[in-house]
Amino acid sequence: MTATATSLTTLQSQRAALYRDGIVSLPGCFEPAWADGLHEDFEVAFRLARGYPGGTISRGPERYYFAVHPEHIRGFVDLISHPAVAGLCEYMLGTDYEVVELGFDVPLAGAKNQPWHRDFPSPPATSKEGRLTSLAFNVTTVDVTLDLAPLEIALGTHFDDGSAFEHGMFPPPETYGRYEALASRRHPRRGDVSARTGLTVHRGTENHSSRSRAVLILGVVASSVSPAETAVHDLQLTGAYHDSLPDVIRQHLRCT
Repeated sequence: MTATATSLTTLQSQRAALYRDGIVSLPGCFEPAWADGLHEDFEVAFRLARGYPGGTISRGPERYYFAVHPEHIRGFVDLISHPAVAGLCEYMLGTDYEVVELGFDVPLAGAKNQPWHRDFPSPPATSKEGRLTSLAFNVTTVDVTLDLAPLEIALGTHFDDGSAFEHGMFPPPETYGRYEALASRRHPRRGDVSARTGLTVHRGTENHSSRSRAVLILGVVASSVSPAETAVHDLQLTGAYHDSLPDVIRQHLRCT
């Protein structure tokens, strides 16, 4: 790890960026070699997930998502205990924040542009009170280049009224022009992390390369978010692994 405790001034700036843009970069959290280890873990987990029915979820042509067990990620504790990650979670979501999701999103060669979307419908805390109650941390396993399906995010759209969105997540195609005008493409390097709200309208872009772009997603919520809203992710640990974790880690896991 290369970061130390995050200063209050930095946290205030990061919070302002999240409420303004819906995303903030946390560059250089880890050494590139740490990200290389994460990519090795991805390769093993992806082969395993593709080996049984329902192990992966299609997110479009040649694009997949799959959940992963924390103990299969050698850097899991490094990630959730990193000062930049833990500090932002506590500042944004409260001291009793909880980790609820761990998974990989990967566009392979041939992946196409996704429809613009949110990750979930806007909850009342956001749509009515203007509060963000969850964060998604994206951790790249490769250096993202222009041709390697970068994430495209329409800055500042997390407070948009989504009542006309299909399933509360997919805006109608006739509104795409606005999102394209607001779009920012992200090109993180190995060791970089970003934090975003899943409510900001975004999409994965076409992969023009012959490589894959695997990104680890860590989902975190405020304790006020009900278990019913996060049950779909169902973070699972073996008893032995759970018992091996320090108390300060276990208290932030919403898991089976």
